Amino acid sequence: MIETINKTDFAYSQMFLNNEEGFNNYSQSLKIIEKKLTNFLKGNHSPYSGKKPYEIEARLSGLPPASLKGETLEAVADELAEFVINDSINVHSPACIGHLHCPTLIPAVAAEMVIGTLNQSMDSWDQSSAATFVEERLIDWLCSQVGLPEQADGIFTSGGTQSNYMGLLLARDAFCKKFWGVDVQQHGLPVEANKLRILCSEAAHFTVRKSAAQLGLGEQAVITIKTDANHRLSIDELNHQMLLLEKQGLLPFAIVATCGTTDFGSIDPLHELSEAARKNGIWLHVDAAYGGAMILSKDYKDLISGIERADSITVDFHKLFYQPISCGAFLVSDSNSFQYIQHHADYLNPQEDEAEGMVHLVNKSVQTTRRFDALKLWMSLKVVGLETFAEMIDYTCHLAREVAVKIDKEEGFTVLNKAPELNAVVFRYNPEGESDQLVNLLNKQIQQELLKSGRAFLAKTRFEGQVYLKMTLLNPMTRIEHIEDILDEIRVLGEMFKMMEE
Repeated sequence: MIETINKTDFAYSQMFLNNEEGFNNYSQSLKIIEKKLTNFLKGNHSPYSGKKPYEIEARLSGLPPASLKGETLEAVADELAEFVINDSINVHSPACIGHLHCPTLIPAVAAEMVIGTLNQSMDSWDQSSAATFVEERLIDWLCSQVGLPEQADGIFTSGGTQSNYMGLLLARDAFCKKFWGVDVQQHGLPVEANKLRILCSEAAHFTVRKSAAQLGLGEQAVITIKTDANHRLSIDELNHQMLLLEKQGLLPFAIVATCGTTDFGSIDPLHELSEAARKNGIWLHVDAAYGGAMILSKDYKDLISGIERADSITVDFHKLFYQPISCGAFLVSDSNSFQYIQHHADYLNPQEDEAEGMVHLVNKSVQTTRRFDALKLWMSLKVVGLETFAEMIDYTCHLAREVAVKIDKEEGFTVLNKAPELNAVVFRYNPEGESDQLVNLLNKQIQQELLKSGRAFLAKTRFEGQVYLKMTLLNPMTRIEHIEDILDEIRVLGEMFKMMEE
């Protein structure tokens, strides 16, 4: 007979939350980490330490990733602060305005602690219990906010990539079932699948092409439509492409509308696209990873009018909902659409459980193990409130318009989107009389120097072959004074680099 060992005699007992020693260690650990983080953030308005990639890599390469006997949390936390925290991007800085990378709300950060501690797995009810119904309630609320019909449904996802993939997966399988009577889940793609086509704007997110490749259709299945002067999908061009596809015997099965392009924040004409989708009997997926937050706006909600007519929708909460990464949702107008990804396993989600009221969310997800990310949004909505959410979102959109007007009036600058729809402003330092080649070089150097110095983090992008800078104004703590300081820095750096090149 094997002798039972008293586990409290082992050092690892303090590493788990089921005894007094563990509870004390938990409390002390939180205080230690909290101190390191507040030391980093307190009074630190710089978006980055300025170290180059190879410098950080070299510093970290000298640290062993594990210890044989274990170290104190204090020692590891000191190391963490010196080598990781202090060289992290400071998303809370008002001058961190590069990507769609938001500062995080304190209630959401608190929720992360609950999520990690409770460690619920959102695939089956018996691994998540109450968490299942919190997510279900939030999905119902989101569908209602968007204006989807009563039979709508959804699931939390890791973000836009997964949600866009799911939208095109369901669209593909629904079309194959309707057009050829083929159950792709059971029998695979029909031989005619090489005729399937997806339509989206040339400014659509790269994950449309990526999804087409992963779905066995190839990137060639994606037909990109030219955009208009406001960087939105052109309906005339769409209609022209639809006629060409018909003549070629090709089969469009989905239109992807972008509700907030990555560079310009532009919103495709949703009503017209929904009409085109209905007319041609194809699926409309709206990628509202960026612009979906306008459902909470008071001043700009009309910008996404028509989104309620979509067959499926992507919404990200780690952008304008100010949630820690990762947190997103995928919504469908008809819950029956999830039939194309359902699979029942006896050990996880047997069908008979449904009759007993056990909701297994894995039935609606391409993921199995999944975090309780819905809690972050739930706590934020409850603590912050819808009115404050609207104020924060609307402020950033107002600021972007003010910034675009200001830059447009500045000598030596060019703005591409003079009337931004959301809160992204694309511009460049453009001294008169200089070649495009030199101006491109100057803008690259300016962007890199601002980051290296820690003065500001702006993104850079290309439009029609030329280099531009981009301010993505997600942070409601960013003020026009911060922007004025950054523009002054750009002008000084531009003159300096120009003299160096002459």
